[in-house]
Amino acid sequence: MLEVKNVTFSYKGMATNVLEEVSFMIEAGQCLAILGNNGAGKSTLLKCINRICPIQKGSVYIDKKDAYEMNTRILAQNIAYVPQRTEATDMTVFDTVLLGRKPYIKWDITVEDREIVADIISQMGLEKFALRNISTLSGGEAQIVMLSRALAQQPKVLLLDEPTSNLDLKNQHEVLQIVRNIAEKNQISVAIVIHDLNLAAHYCDKFLLMKDKNVYSDGGIETLTSDAIGAVYGIDVEILDYKNTKLVVPLSN
Repeated sequence: MLEVKNVTFSYKGMATNVLEEVSFMIEAGQCLAILGNNGAGKSTLLKCINRICPIQKGSVYIDKKDAYEMNTRILAQNIAYVPQRTEATDMTVFDTVLLGRKPYIKWDITVEDREIVADIISQMGLEKFALRNISTLSGGEAQIVMLSRALAQQPKVLLLDEPTSNLDLKNQHEVLQIVRNIAEKNQISVAIVIHDLNLAAHYCDKFLLMKDKNVYSDGGIETLTSDAIGAVYGIDVEILDYKNTKLVVPLSN
């Protein structure tokens, strides 16, 4: 379980806060979509949870343990983070995913470490790329590799910053379905910054709408209303029900 309480953050030298009194909770096995316009503080929020951007005020708890009191190794066993962009490295796909086991390796890589990596590579459909250099992959393929590396950490909390931005339609749905399945199976709390409201509605359990540095609304699918979306995004939409899934349809002026 991830619990964020009253988190406030500002970048050094800035007179105003990027986040103010942000609070929410994700139960184990749940996927939370973090929604809002560009500049709302969504990506910064993930970095605050992962201590990349140390908060000025508030608390972050993982299973009721203070994440800001954990040492780096323990934090990496609890939180895995996939940023929007990652630099290509001169490593194979297998070795890149294997890096996700680093928080657990004491003396040397074990058979269990290799089995975990092989299983994740199989789940993510990367077998044919396993021995390829990651620098030779497309942006979408490299994104899936970075997600696989995060899953190899076997975290309690998974933070994903626009994980579908470089993926085609088929891979968008396949990757989010895999994330949802792994979250439920392994009881991982997942927070996803995502711009596609329909993908969010299809694969996420909870929704955090952010506006002007604050939480506008937080809850289940019932919080994803046309009024809320209009207030946060400044656009008129209609919410339709289709085969037990909400569809967000923008209305033309």
